[in-house]
Amino acid sequence: MVASLGQAVLKSVREWLTEGQRAWLCTIVQTWGSSPRPAGSWLAVSESGEWSGSVSGGCLEEHLLSQCVQNRPESPQLLDYGVTDTDRGTFQLPCGGRIQLYVEPLFPDKSRAHIEALLAALDARQPVARRIDMASANAELVVGERCQAPARLVVSEGVLEHCLTPACRLLLVGAGEVARYVAAFAEAAGFDVSLCEPREAFSAGWTGERPLISALPDDLVVQQFSDRWSGVLALAHDPRVDDMALLAALRSEAFYVGAMGSVKTSSARRERLASLGLTDSELDRLHAPIGVNIPSKTPAEIAIAIVADLIKARWDMLASLPDL
Repeated sequence: MVASLGQAVLKSVREWLTEGQRAWLCTIVQTWGSSPRPAGSWLAVSESGEWSGSVSGGCLEEHLLSQCVQNRPESPQLLDYGVTDTDRGTFQLPCGGRIQLYVEPLFPDKSRAHIEALLAALDARQPVARRIDMASANAELVVGERCQAPARLVVSEGVLEHCLTPACRLLLVGAGEVARYVAAFAEAAGFDVSLCEPREAFSAGWTGERPLISALPDDLVVQQFSDRWSGVLALAHDPRVDDMALLAALRSEAFYVGAMGSVKTSSARRERLASLGLTDSELDRLHAPIGVNIPSKTPAEIAIAIVADLIKARWDMLASLPDL
């Protein structure tokens, strides 16, 4: 399994601090006009020049790397890029774009416990808010803090409050070529992916690099994939397996529940699930046929359609979250 981009950045920072290196966490505070990355995005830099994350995807990263490694600032900085036409040309910002960044120094002796606690909260599937005094860079965590969605980064009276939610994770049910591609594309899009295959014949013949979980899918859903940051995809093409997963998932808080199959297959599945006790409102949560409606026939094309739908559903979920 992989961490989301944000947690991957934090894990890099933890590694550097554990090694005794200083680090700098660069956070997008605000953007104006065109910007490739939203507020709250991170780029972390170690004193040896290693980096993790992204704030623009262009020369802005190169400039931040050199500024941190060469100057090694010990106090926090608030930087504006793209204020002038010269800035926009130098840093290759989109026309009219402007980015404001907060550069936060992190030290092995002072910051490691804070990063450890932040990662522990996210690993425990808890929302958490970082409150940072922007003048001093003193930071505190409030686990389960009430945060406004979708704007989870707010600056008020010199305090930056950044609310973070756990990584969105996916359970793919059924080993096959579609699942192989969905796993690869979804991981690249920042999802944490697990693959379940309870059928011995399929698991014994699996040649993919990803390990399979040999367990009943409904048990897995209940135990690990039932919160609002989870998605469940039934890809087995076998009602004995898919329906078990769907029954549990559609009764959970999972932000996305989908099943592969034709329109005819999907209609028959809906009738079966209704006969097993699911209500109309629960069935209406099911994405079936799964994926965005594009001409997709090959396993890779089907996977692209599925992951595109997942990305949209993730953004829709984050935008509609109540105060946490």
